[in-house]
Amino acid sequence: MTHEGRDRYGRYDCDVLVVGGGIVGLSSAYAITRAAPGTRVVVLEKERGPALHQTGRNSGVIHSGIYYRPGSLKARYAVRGAAEMVKFCAEHGIAHEITGKLIVATGRAELPRLHALVQRGRENGIPVRELGPAQIAEYEPEVRGLAAIRVGSTGVCDFGAVAAQLAESVCASGAEIRYGAEVTAVDRRPWGVAVRTSDGAVLRARVLVNCAGLHCDRVARLAGDDPGMRIVPFRGEYYELARPELVRGLVYPVPDPAFPFLGVHLTRGIGGSVHVGPNAVPALAREGYAWSSIRPRELAGTLGWPGSWRIARRHWRYGAGELHRSLSKRAFTEAVRRLLPAATEADLRVAPAGVRAQAVLRDGTLVDDFLIRQAPRTIHVLNAPSPAATAALPIGRQVARRALGVLGVG
Repeated sequence: MTHEGRDRYGRYDCDVLVVGGGIVGLSSAYAITRAAPGTRVVVLEKERGPALHQTGRNSGVIHSGIYYRPGSLKARYAVRGAAEMVKFCAEHGIAHEITGKLIVATGRAELPRLHALVQRGRENGIPVRELGPAQIAEYEPEVRGLAAIRVGSTGVCDFGAVAAQLAESVCASGAEIRYGAEVTAVDRRPWGVAVRTSDGAVLRARVLVNCAGLHCDRVARLAGDDPGMRIVPFRGEYYELARPELVRGLVYPVPDPAFPFLGVHLTRGIGGSVHVGPNAVPALAREGYAWSSIRPRELAGTLGWPGSWRIARRHWRYGAGELHRSLSKRAFTEAVRRLLPAATEADLRVAPAGVRAQAVLRDGTLVDDFLIRQAPRTIHVLNAPSPAATAALPIGRQVARRALGVLGVG
């Protein structure tokens, strides 16, 4: 590779090159510039602006951390990150609200799992309140269930606005964000890393940080690293409730602990609209926001990964249910009506879908924690789906510590 823009040492265009302009990449750049002012940071984002994929297409929930295994990165970073996200939003005038949420058991078989969540919440330091049917109605008059727990620390915010503020802060610190700059080649050498982008530019950096989300495994392989996993994209399909007055806050079902998905839930957002969803179905492209979005090469990559077939064999019954709800609005409505009996098909209006970048191991294991791996001159964030937006600030600091460690700073 040739290169442009050499610095006074004749070698580097920047100290840290961050791939990915979602909330995790921007938080990483933000943490680096705050921890070590003067560190030269460049962020490469292939889209025209920040946060156009996972960050900008989720339900906007600031998660409490109640679901995640005690001691895991998800548990620790979500609990810490939720408080920090609320503070960040308040400091920068970003719309947010602490609403609390109900996790509702609608069948007797769910009660043991609900009680287990109470214990997990306590282990993670999260106050929870157990509710009976009458108490559920006090919070959510239209919601029905046998029992529930209320998690008071859950909230909502505009994560797209958070990402935009992070981008502004990063640029104000002297860092650079290049949009429309898709990474097409990576050349790692003993002295650092050279990256070519889709416009033909080449940048040389002392360390590469890979926060490419849906494409993080591809970027890792470009760098010559075996990530040991593949991103298997799952589309989450949402509806918007035509009668938002039916829901006051956030209402979730009891999740199945075998899966990292939380089930179809009801989310009253910042603007007062209520989102319903998502389900989880395999996407036919990394950015497959509809059944019509098909990229044969990416689909072949998913089907060629042994873990994809092992997931299908192991969890076909769960997958069939999700597929049925994707193809049948009536089936989706029935899932909603278990929580919200007043909902009808006519109440559900199609809303934009999202795609979850789920890391899957070769043996078919769905990676259930954040996964950050380090190789010479490279740091790869390989699994950062929900609650990564909630946990973005702690994740960014962890990535920054590793990057600055490579630079010998701090």
